Amino acid sequence: MQEPVNVNATAGARRLLGYLCDTAGKAVITGQHTQTNYMEEGVYIKEKTGREPKLRGFELLAYSPNINYDDATYDCLKEIYDNRGTLDTAYKWALETDGILTFSFHWFSPMYGRDKSFYIKNTEFDASKILEEGTPERKAFYHDMDIMAGLLKPFCDKDIPVLWRPFHESDGDWFWWGAKGPEVAKDLYILMYEYYTGVHHLDNLLWVWNCRLKEGYPGDEYVDVISVDIYLPEYEGTDYHKEYEELINNTTKNKVAALAEVGYLPDPVMLEKSHVPWAYFMLWSKEFCIAEQYNTVERLKAVYDSNYMITV
Repeated sequence: MQEPVNVNATAGARRLLGYLCDTAGKAVITGQHTQTNYMEEGVYIKEKTGREPKLRGFELLAYSPNINYDDATYDCLKEIYDNRGTLDTAYKWALETDGILTFSFHWFSPMYGRDKSFYIKNTEFDASKILEEGTPERKAFYHDMDIMAGLLKPFCDKDIPVLWRPFHESDGDWFWWGAKGPEVAKDLYILMYEYYTGVHHLDNLLWVWNCRLKEGYPGDEYVDVISVDIYLPEYEGTDYHKEYEELINNTTKNKVAALAEVGYLPDPVMLEKSHVPWAYFMLWSKEFCIAEQYNTVERLKAVYDSNYMITV
């Protein structure tokens, strides 16, 4: 049985990790991301299938401490306003159900940002300077971490476990934390891990790593769950077996694995035959779930009707 990397992990975090390990290869936990407080994706899934996802992904972008409201487009502001209050909704949902929480954080850059400044195209923030002692970038980074830790603390106080996935998609260069390469993102992740476990004692967090490059892996001592985000160019029936092999070969074979984001639902029949040990998948929000641009109602029903898929 896999133990949490944080030796002080709460009982809830330990139970959740044990559950993920027990599930992987025997079934798959259904998951759905939402970036709005009204969780329209969950409503849509319930309406179309009669069931609800076991795992819900909540977005924390509106909690970024350094949003530049004066230099933001309508689309940016709408995304922020729609996202406000999601932590309250997540907290209430976790207390009222036996569901699983995972958090994504499109972190507006701690300095120099405009518009959607989690994208490197909208900020001059240099993540590599965080790794240098005494820099303004390092100070701003820790300032933001302190604020976010305070917002996460109520979940720890109630021992609500959270699959925490910071610095996601660092195998790409579109976010400020990945723009200087996966090694920098890896070092930022380690800084956060040590700060959140050693100083803020957020012992309810399970640490999810989200990069498929060898040079980016922080090491088994910092990671509870390895994960990957996959957006295929077009639909194909798949159990994502090839992507699983790539992930474990470039990271580790010692950790439970997850499809942290997908654009197309996995095929439940293929998964039941292959038993590729994904603990869970999380379908991305908005048009990836709602309507039929990416996933048809027929495929949505096939997933949620499958005995191999775990719902609430």
